[in-house]
Amino acid sequence: MNRSIRLVLIDVDGTLFGPGGVPECAWEAAERARKAGLHLSICTGRPGRGFALEYAERLDPQGFHIFESGAVIVSGQQEVVRVSALSMQAYKRLLELSRLHAVPFEVYTAEGGFYRESTHPDLLYHETMLGFQAELRNLDRVAERVVRVQFVWRPSPAWSQIREQILRMPEVELHEATSPGMPGVGFSSVTARGVSKRAAAEWVADQLGLDLSRCAMVGDGENDLELIQAAGLGIAMGNAPARVQQAADLVVREVDECGLEQALDILGASSVHQ
Repeated sequence: MNRSIRLVLIDVDGTLFGPGGVPECAWEAAERARKAGLHLSICTGRPGRGFALEYAERLDPQGFHIFESGAVIVSGQQEVVRVSALSMQAYKRLLELSRLHAVPFEVYTAEGGFYRESTHPDLLYHETMLGFQAELRNLDRVAERVVRVQFVWRPSPAWSQIREQILRMPEVELHEATSPGMPGVGFSSVTARGVSKRAAAEWVADQLGLDLSRCAMVGDGENDLELIQAAGLGIAMGNAPARVQQAADLVVREVDECGLEQALDILGASSVHQ
């Protein structure tokens, strides 16, 4: 076990949040980890609003927290301290793809805006998971800085076509995830090129005088894989795909079996013995 870990980065869906919500054991373990001297940071594709922001504040009120797949970083005082926005040209192209293929589409801005122009049931249900509602509007009229768009899709030829087009756009990054709260649904976010959980984690670590070798990442998805591999200690949840588990240094129990508690207690025990 690496005994120099000082910062723990924690994914939300499938890691902190499971089929039954956030298990109480996770909050109890987070409190023990902070008392052991560890810094804790949310590291999620979710926006820094609603339940995700509440989770961040409860996890570590003094921490820096990563939202929007790395496009936005928020301090413990709810101050947005770092933003990476999409170009307007890229945004317009992504919106065009959504409309052309009729795949549900969400827009998130640096100013906290959350917009959609469809009433698709998957979008409406997703809002109940996030803990706040999107504003219905013509997406051509979003004047704020767009940091992320998200396609909410179910397997179909239409989504496959969109995905191929996104991968051909050199100015953007594609981040793909799922959530136990919506089985069978894919969440594919698009941000500016160079935006990632890893890049944001490097920035947060630097603010604490650390580098990634002194960080642990706890996650369950393909979008966590790069950071799991780059961190000093990569931890995969028991519900993670085989590829993610194989890349990790440690595999813990599933989210609803208190896997995060297991990870934090191991890290906390190592911390107090440094």
